Amino acid sequence: MLRKAVATAAAAVSSAATSSRGMLTDGPKSTVSAAVNSMLLRSLKDHYLEVSKMSPPPKVAPPAPFTIVKGALDSEGPILKRSYKNEEISIYVSRLAIISPVEGGDDEDDNSINQLFLHVDVSKPEQEESLHFLCGLYPDALGIHSVTMRPNLEKSGFLFLPKKYSGPEFEDLDERMRDAFHDYIHERGINESLFPFLQAWLYVKDHRNLTRWFKSVGTFINASSS
Repeated sequence: MLRKAVATAAAAVSSAATSSRGMLTDGPKSTVSAAVNSMLLRSLKDHYLEVSKMSPPPKVAPPAPFTIVKGALDSEGPILKRSYKNEEISIYVSRLAIISPVEGGDDEDDNSINQLFLHVDVSKPEQEESLHFLCGLYPDALGIHSVTMRPNLEKSGFLFLPKKYSGPEFEDLDERMRDAFHDYIHERGINESLFPFLQAWLYVKDHRNLTRWFKSVGTFINASSS
């Protein structure tokens, strides 16, 4: 439903722009500008109300012993954290892809988030660097895409791109080592059991971001036209 709302809103904005081009020869620029603003504001309000009425998914708790990071919905930082022996495990998530709708399929199922990118950071207090895993997370599986050493997130922030050699391609490692890395993260609770919570969490975050976008753009346009 969220994707459908975005697509419909984009179509409405495009329609407003097309209408405004047709009006350029029919009246003064001030009239055209007011008409475009009015159409945009009406469309933004309609879609804001539509998205606001969407029912949120059922609440899902993260698997123990992970805990939700305070303020995660309003930031791009970690979502979940846990301690493991002397390590701190931090989890970040983003969309991997949205599967294209199946012809004749149900709209709700067509727009489900069923593939995720999982960033897993394993840090130790005495270490300058942390071990970073980039994984693909699915409802019934988890696969590692890469393993790199990065500066500790407490010092560098997120999405640091290492300048030095970041290691071999994960698929170039022999099967025994790949299996050992999978065992390593599974031992720390990184597995498909995280999917239900992270899927619901992303839906809520997308919903919040979309309603805020409709509202903030409408507020800006309304202020500029007053």
